[in-house]
Amino acid sequence: MKNFFAYNWQVRDEWFEWCNQLSPEELLKERQGGVGSFLYTLFHIIDVEYSWIRGIQREKDRIFDFSDYQTLEQVKKLSDELRIDNIEFLKVNEGFNNGIVKVAWDDKEYRKIDIIHHIIVHEIHHIGQLSVWAKELALPSVSANFIGRELKTY
Repeated sequence: MKNFFAYNWQVRDEWFEWCNQLSPEELLKERQGGVGSFLYTLFHIIDVEYSWIRGIQREKDRIFDFSDYQTLEQVKKLSDELRIDNIEFLKVNEGFNNGIVKVAWDDKEYRKIDIIHHIIVHEIHHIGQLSVWAKELALPSVSANFIGRELKTY
């Protein structure tokens, strides 16, 4: 599982770099499909990952307001800061059992391993949307290849 988190984080960081070529207006421009804009999509990925990991830990959810993160630099900083907590969680949770978790924002109960799988797939899904938008702008997108990456282990 850790390799998939490392993959997602590496690709996310590459998208942050990629987004440097866009104007603030292009970053915030509402687009078809997905959750809205390049910047909001990155924010959403970060927020969802952090919320679910806190849910697994039975910690209170922290609510982040996108209006407080209106620049690429602010969203990147949030990503970097929250990743530290997520890495610490993954370090002490080598394997995920089928323990059941109930999160504050949902009435259902979930297995921990299913939440971990959801977090990984959720980011990959939204990164695909960024790739579609990049193509609409006639710009090459970040590679989604897993093979050939030098993944940083945490």
